[in-house]
Amino acid sequence: MNGLILACQLIPLLGFVLVFLSPNNEKVISTISNWITHLTGVSIIALLALWVSHGFQSYEYVWFSLYETADYHFPILFYLDRVGAVYLVCVWIIFSIITKYCRYYLHRETGYKRFFLNIFGFLFGLNLIILSGSIDMLFAGWEIVGISSFMLIAFYRHRVQPVRNALRAYTIYRFCDIGLLLGTWMSHMLFHESPHFSQMASLAENNVLSSLGYGELSLLTFLIIIAASGKSAQFPFCFWLPRAMEGPTPSSAIFYGALSVHLGVFLLLRTDPIWSYHVVTRAIIFFIGLLTVIIASLAEKTQSNIKGQIAYASITQVGLMFIELSLGLDTLVLLHFMGNAFLRCYQLLVSPSIITHLLRVEGAANTDFYIEKNPMRQFLPLSIRNQLPEVLQNTLYVFALQEGGLEFLVRSLLWTPFKRIGGWVNALNVWWLGLMTLTALGGGVLIATNTAIDHKYLAIPVSIAMIIASSSAFSQKHSPFKVWNSILLSYILSGVAVLLINPHIGSDVLMFFSGILPSWLLGIIVLSKLLKNQHFEAAPFAFRAMAETQPKLSLLLFISFLGLVGFPITPAFLSEDILLAHASSEHPWFALPITIAFVVNGIAAARVYMGLCMGRPNETYTV
Repeated sequence: MNGLILACQLIPLLGFVLVFLSPNNEKVISTISNWITHLTGVSIIALLALWVSHGFQSYEYVWFSLYETADYHFPILFYLDRVGAVYLVCVWIIFSIITKYCRYYLHRETGYKRFFLNIFGFLFGLNLIILSGSIDMLFAGWEIVGISSFMLIAFYRHRVQPVRNALRAYTIYRFCDIGLLLGTWMSHMLFHESPHFSQMASLAENNVLSSLGYGELSLLTFLIIIAASGKSAQFPFCFWLPRAMEGPTPSSAIFYGALSVHLGVFLLLRTDPIWSYHVVTRAIIFFIGLLTVIIASLAEKTQSNIKGQIAYASITQVGLMFIELSLGLDTLVLLHFMGNAFLRCYQLLVSPSIITHLLRVEGAANTDFYIEKNPMRQFLPLSIRNQLPEVLQNTLYVFALQEGGLEFLVRSLLWTPFKRIGGWVNALNVWWLGLMTLTALGGGVLIATNTAIDHKYLAIPVSIAMIIASSSAFSQKHSPFKVWNSILLSYILSGVAVLLINPHIGSDVLMFFSGILPSWLLGIIVLSKLLKNQHFEAAPFAFRAMAETQPKLSLLLFISFLGLVGFPITPAFLSEDILLAHASSEHPWFALPITIAFVVNGIAAARVYMGLCMGRPNETYTV
């Protein structure tokens, strides 16, 4: 059984590597995808058959310890239960259909190889989430799925709108990371380690949860709900999912119709003993689902394209799953998930054929062509909307068309403050800013040295400077170099703040910098080569299509971007959790500013990468 679990996890990774190393030849890539899909399917079927033969018992497997100290442990841990089994079945069936469909659907598409790279990366991350045995492992898969989704939304990179919508979706993903990253930190704080999912059920049975404070559990639950709501496009994040349909139809089917959109539900199922412990948290999830159902149902009726309608229909069903979860109907949620996943996948895959058929019928018609959605409409009672006064009907229509103004609300509350802070900082002379920072830090050190003030309090102004540096990178509009340097400054300040709080974790800080510094240096070198003869006076952040004109350098910039955002390819990913766990064990307040800085830095780096590498050659559009 251990070998089958590893096979389910490593075969998709092998497919990614083989496609990456293969020539850009459709026949070769199609053959690789066919064999990898079959091998993955055989592994999943064999694993589930063996699991059933063992009496449907939950199974845990510790492969090895990735990192371990006296008070921190990160095991490579896998876990399989009925929730994971249901999700694995759906993954096997839907992924097999999608890969076979894509081999023909994307014929002669210039991004054929790029699509399969992202699909296999997504499958690897998805299996990692489903089979993860702890929240640390789940977070690693969460990041991989997010990047794969981000790249597939921007698959048609010649057009501006897919690229912009990919960046919109990525900002929501990064905000979800705040909830999951802080949730991981809180699990270390409350349970003294990241608890295995196999141990979650015993928390309530052993009265572990009752011994914790109500405020602590409520905060942990709130963080989990943020991560789940953002990933599943629930209130107030309903707006991003229809915009993610800019990607190819098969990726829309597997991501936003079938699998990825249900990962928020999966997270709530995995952490059920924590958030279901109090009636208040259940009520919060209930009302999030209810508001989502109302807004998404209304917005669906104003969509002018079939993929947008399917997206809102899927959001509505996930909202109903949230309601079912809050009522404790876990088995019904699993059945509901399977039905919705297969239905939306089918609808999205056949949507191009339906549209083509209707266009042919319209072209062949000699009279006006009108599609009546429901031919029995004349025998049905009038809808509630049609019975309202005309003013209210128009108001309701505008409300639905604007999705309740949720996008404006989220942008105003989350991102506008950072843009304003960053804009103020960027307007200052850099030398004056550096002098002010050094004076403040030097004065603080001098005061702390000659008085009884604890050095730990110096971490407060350093943390504020860290947020300011991240805001500067976030709102920078003139130079990609300044963005990269501001991100590095933010990370350096975070390391300094950690050392001020806990001077005994210098080795962990060095491990963090061992992932950040090479990524930053690689990015600076690549940017200097990419922008050697570029001018920024007219449009500094324009779509410059360097992924086509300079593909190798663009790939290196992408690797640098992944390193800066703490993707699970460098020690920085592991170090983020370690720094939070160590430093905030004495000062819990420190977890929030460092997490915000990490998230904002990721969005700023993504904006630079998208602006330079996406677009159509010989055309410029501002980001």
